[in-house]
Amino acid sequence: MENPIIISNLNDFVFCPASIYFHNAYSGVDELTYQTSDQINGKAAHETIDTKKYTGAARIQSIDVYCEKYNLIGKIDLYDSATRALTERKKKISKIYDGQVFQLYGQYFAMTEMGYDVEKLLIHSLDDNKTYDIDLPENDPAMMKKFENLIKEIELFNLNDFRQNNPAKCLRCIYEPMCDRSV
Repeated sequence: MENPIIISNLNDFVFCPASIYFHNAYSGVDELTYQTSDQINGKAAHETIDTKKYTGAARIQSIDVYCEKYNLIGKIDLYDSATRALTERKKKISKIYDGQVFQLYGQYFAMTEMGYDVEKLLIHSLDDNKTYDIDLPENDPAMMKKFENLIKEIELFNLNDFRQNNPAKCLRCIYEPMCDRSV
């Protein structure tokens, strides 16, 4: 088996493949030296899930998952067995991006492969307490095709050949000051 793709990297890759390199390069370094308040607040908001202190009897939280078909590994945020809803929580959602949907798809495929019955996909914005319904992959063929193309793109990716061409992404990236691929 080749190295699995980390599910959260699906979202990161869509944002900028180079950010995954820098994230790994800075692992073990004090996050306060390079993270912005957005990243620090997002991590703090996620703490109740990561420490499994989120309430709800029917909810499974922060479990490790693996999908053999797409060679994905990661964690889910919440699965509610009563409603059969899989939820990805984000600090603040102003717009649903493809990468966020693909991250949820990765979790979905892993959960269904592991025998869980998932009937609803949700992205929840913690700051404003809004929940967004996401179509199941089988109900959105265009997004499903984009998801599968993303998996192939990640498998074939070579950082040496990459140059970012979207200055808006560089402006929002915490690694931009260190990156030699920014616009």
